[in-house]
Amino acid sequence: MDLGLNGKTAVVTGASRGIGLAIAEELAAEGVRVVGAARTITPELEKVAVAAVSADLSTAEGARTLVDAALAELGGIDILINNVGGGDAAGLKLGGVLDADLEQWRYLFDLNLFGVVATTRAALPSLIERRGAIITVSSINSRLPAVGPAGYSEAKAALTSFSKRLSEEFGPGGLRVNTVSPGVVGTRIWRGEDGLGAKIAEANGAPHDQFLAALPEQFGIASGRISEPEEVAALVTFLASGRAANIHGADYVIDGGTLKTM
Repeated sequence: MDLGLNGKTAVVTGASRGIGLAIAEELAAEGVRVVGAARTITPELEKVAVAAVSADLSTAEGARTLVDAALAELGGIDILINNVGGGDAAGLKLGGVLDADLEQWRYLFDLNLFGVVATTRAALPSLIERRGAIITVSSINSRLPAVGPAGYSEAKAALTSFSKRLSEEFGPGGLRVNTVSPGVVGTRIWRGEDGLGAKIAEANGAPHDQFLAALPEQFGIASGRISEPEEVAALVTFLASGRAANIHGADYVIDGGTLKTM
């Protein structure tokens, strides 16, 4: 299927590894000129991006730096992929509302919500002019508020709501805005020895490899396995293309059947 993306331009945040890198690679394979952003630039990102920008996207300054650099390199932005998010597992406290201090809440909202708002606002004039597309990577945690470190699910719920607002406001003018909400994905967040998966395994007294092997059953994943970054990237790339021209304000779940609601 020809997605008609050849010659388009895109900004991908959180692009140095995992889902973000897979999206950058998929878009580049379709002929898209990609500017990738991350705090730490990797050789893998430099290989597929026309420019790689080091920026802290939890700050308004970092967002402005990225968009200015992208506009200078690309001349305009057709596609914005807001993938940056998550959080440094080492600094996050597991447990309930009273277990996490306000600094954790602020950190998770700055990274998962306010940084996306700042980046999107900076890129909006070019995206509106080009009748482009925004795809924001949220999470099924936006629908599961009691799961994960306190503050994370709440930030993702606000992020999904923000995308819906954008769609309602700018959709009539031709800008398409959608979200993709993955479940567990096989990135370093879950598979890495310093990631959230390892931290949860330790908290439950289980070896990391055994925790990962049991995870699909424990999480009720109907497919019996977790998703891979390339699968999320394929969905995002489709939504960025003209083939998805009348998909507006939608939230696409890719979780192997973890969510049981209709």
